[in-house]
Amino acid sequence: MARGGENRGRLLLIILVITSLFLITLDLRGVSLISGLRTGTQSALSPVQSVGATILSPVRNFFVDVIYLGRTRSEMEKLRTENGELLSQLRERRGIDAQLEQLQGALDLAGKAEFKVLSARVISQGATTSFTQTITIDAGSRNGIKPNMTVINSYGLIGVVKTVYTDSALISLASDPSFRIGVRVAGTQQIGILSGQGTRKGVLQLLDNQSTIKVGDILLARGSENNQPFVPGVPVGEVTSVDNAAGEVTQTADVRFFASFSSLGVVSVVLAAPDVDPRDSLIPPKPLPTPIPTVTVFVTPSQSPSPNSSGTE
Repeated sequence: MARGGENRGRLLLIILVITSLFLITLDLRGVSLISGLRTGTQSALSPVQSVGATILSPVRNFFVDVIYLGRTRSEMEKLRTENGELLSQLRERRGIDAQLEQLQGALDLAGKAEFKVLSARVISQGATTSFTQTITIDAGSRNGIKPNMTVINSYGLIGVVKTVYTDSALISLASDPSFRIGVRVAGTQQIGILSGQGTRKGVLQLLDNQSTIKVGDILLARGSENNQPFVPGVPVGEVTSVDNAAGEVTQTADVRFFASFSSLGVVSVVLAAPDVDPRDSLIPPKPLPTPIPTVTVFVTPSQSPSPNSSGTE
């Protein structure tokens, strides 16, 4: 019985050796049997590998996102900071450009009138006491500023110096309800008193009821003795409506100040004025009307057929 088992073992060994030699012979002769088996095995496993990659891909991406999440947040915070800095620089540049434009306009007006002026920056704006409208500038007695000096900007009258400190000064705005100024209607000798109304609107009381005032009339500062508190010829505002009530001793009119008191960046204080009144030379030019666009249509006449042409020759 044991002898039969040994014979079977030897037979199996012989079969394995012969099979190995057979496969080696086939491989040496170029028969890719093993390669075919390998390819078949790979083809059978490919769907399994694809399913595994599909399942594991979100998990792999999740861990990648976790790794780079901190870096992404840091970059976003850096971009937000840089964006904020750029916006601040842009606002500052716009503010500087606006102040330069106001300064240039005030210097142009002063140069035309031959005023000696000192330009200063507005450092605060608002009411310092009840029912008063003022601004504070960064120039004072150290710079030659004194009380009761006229203050202008590129559009005309702003107000008058009220209180002076060493390095600053308080300006009472023409819009203040307690503000009063003698004015003259440009091109005429009509005079009146203009009062502030707390806004850009003022009220004029014309002292001469024999003449009339109309919408669109320009008001100029009449001037004070020794040019204080007002120098003559400074543009003040324009008449927007007139109330000529019957039996009234004086005429009343609404006036719109040329200057906008809510957007002051730079103003100029008139330190000295010439002896000659500039009269109407400082009247601001009226804006030109916007031209209506026109369209020119060119029509090319069509050629009529020649009377001698018959379509055939």
